[in-house]
Amino acid sequence: MGPEIVIPALGIIAGISVPLGVFVWLYLESKDKNKTILEISKNIDDPSKLEGLIGLLDERKKEPIDYRRSGVVTIFVGIGLFLFGVFFLGNILKGVGALVAAIGIGQIIAGYLYPNTSEEITNAVDAFEKK
Repeated sequence: MGPEIVIPALGIIAGISVPLGVFVWLYLESKDKNKTILEISKNIDDPSKLEGLIGLLDERKKEPIDYRRSGVVTIFVGIGLFLFGVFFLGNILKGVGALVAAIGIGQIIAGYLYPNTSEEITNAVDAFEKK
């Protein structure tokens, strides 16, 4: 086997093994967390504490997406790409940087046009009142 076959084969193996390793790691991490929460829930008598543990099992994010924050991050990524194009790679990367910055501006505008829904605000107030 010559080096013209070994290097591409190693690239393919690395491309397959990295995502598989990440999936296995995330599975094992969540499995242990869920087992721990279930063991704790067996010894709890208070229903409100049990509801809190059930909320921990829910992997979805409870908070809405903050478009303004992600928009600012996206703008600065676009500016960085644009500057990288100015100093190193040329017009192509300048265009890509401008496009990414424009997407960031759109996200900020979306953050102001679509604030949190009333249901999310009501749920936050209810959770605060329970404490």
